[in-house]
Amino acid sequence: MHLKPFLSALLTLLCIIVFSSGPVQGTDVSGSIQKKYQSIQSLKTDFVQELTNASSGEQEVHHGTIYYLKPGLVRWEEEKPGQELLIVTKRVVWDYFPEEGVAYKYDLKEKFESKTMLRFITGDVDLAEDYSLVDQGMDQGWKKIKLIPKNPEPSLVLAYIWVDEQQNLLRQILLVDFFGNGNQLTFSDLQLDISLDESLFRFRPPEGVIVRDNTSPDGS
Repeated sequence: MHLKPFLSALLTLLCIIVFSSGPVQGTDVSGSIQKKYQSIQSLKTDFVQELTNASSGEQEVHHGTIYYLKPGLVRWEEEKPGQELLIVTKRVVWDYFPEEGVAYKYDLKEKFESKTMLRFITGDVDLAEDYSLVDQGMDQGWKKIKLIPKNPEPSLVLAYIWVDEQQNLLRQILLVDFFGNGNQLTFSDLQLDISLDESLFRFRPPEGVIVRDNTSPDGS
């Protein structure tokens, strides 16, 4: 079994969440975004995710919460329509489905091979180096920025972000993959630099849960 298609873009997505918490002025955004990122230690945000199939037009809507602790610890909790818990650490990824009673374990570097994602895990990312940024003006009362990956991958060929300049917070993001499928997330209650215990980013399979271990023999 493989991770969901949108999962391979998750770390890039969280990069953008953190970076885009800074002020955006015209098209000169990379410096202020980078400066802000260097000061952020953690975040928590609720999300609504809309996955759109380009060929059929069908949509799936998901609700949940994302936690991030620098450098590179991620907790993704999907609450509905189904429960899913995703834990990303510096070495492994856990993907747990309570209703199915199954947890999948993966080597991080084998599942996330892109330079941007792996640099994100170590906290060493330069937005201007990885993307071309284009100011799209105002949309829905927010600053809209187009991000064009300099090294596109099947899971991410284009992205848009919407930033609330008054509060310096990211409000929405749209990721587009090679096939034109859309992955749009709208954020609410974004909290920066809050106290998060590292235990949030540890996972021990509950008793009776089937573990599908896909890590290499020398993995953690």
